[in-house]
Amino acid sequence: MFFRDKEEALSFLAERRAYPVYRKGKVFFLRNLPEAMKEAVIEKLGLQSKEDCSTIREEIKQKVAQKRTRQPIKNWIKEERPRELLLKEGAERLPLAKLLAIILRTGSEGVSAEDLARELLNKFKSLRGIDMASISELQKIAGVGIAKSAQIKAALELGKRLFREESALGEKIRDAGQAIKYVRNYLGLYLRDKKKEYFYVIFLDSRNKVQDLLEISRGSLDASIVDKAEIIKEATQRSAAAIILVHNHPSGEPEPSKDDIEITKELVKALNLVGIKVLDHIIIGRNEEDYFSFLNKGII
Repeated sequence: MFFRDKEEALSFLAERRAYPVYRKGKVFFLRNLPEAMKEAVIEKLGLQSKEDCSTIREEIKQKVAQKRTRQPIKNWIKEERPRELLLKEGAERLPLAKLLAIILRTGSEGVSAEDLARELLNKFKSLRGIDMASISELQKIAGVGIAKSAQIKAALELGKRLFREESALGEKIRDAGQAIKYVRNYLGLYLRDKKKEYFYVIFLDSRNKVQDLLEISRGSLDASIVDKAEIIKEATQRSAAAIILVHNHPSGEPEPSKDDIEITKELVKALNLVGIKVLDHIIIGRNEEDYFSFLNKGII
């Protein structure tokens, strides 16, 4: 037996905020529990009907309330509330936990939105860690459901798009430095933490202005499948004068492999035959400064 008595079973559910509900003749819990534990709880608490579940939910709520040591944000003094602090001091003055609390809006029973924000930051270590986490991983934090996970992901995506606005279509790229800057702003935030290799082509017109960008392929953990004929076809269809090749290394190390160098040289040779220049090939690594430019290194 998992539980000695009803009190122990109730405490188990209260700690996990696992509320029972009765649907279509079965008992479910609003929090994932191991199947064996579910059966043990149902048996110990005698959950056989909608009324039984309703009664136990109220008892769980009472237990949670008894353990509550933290006040909800609405009961904090005005000077400490995240939203009021932002309006008074400006967003740039707020610590991460308070900014994230504003995005979350509410906490859960016994836990404020700011407490929840700290839990997320402690679990994933940084905003980047939160960004890398999947929706299901975020939901493993008690109090973070689908809605809050979606709010977090939307807020982080807005930040990426704000950064990306600096590199709009039509930007002129004259040298390796500008190419790296464009790639960092437009693709870096999306690709540097990917667990697969992605290969992109940036198409430029005769004045070296960006006219389009296309994902050519995505591969495995350590390799991508690049179709050279497809790159040539896409470049000629767009009447591109030049292209920039871009891919990421899931390992985080931007140094090119032998295959990277070979593919690049083959593409340079093939595209020269149709009058299209390979301006650069840039590999994205793990961190903001981890970029490898074939042009900078004299490989092309």
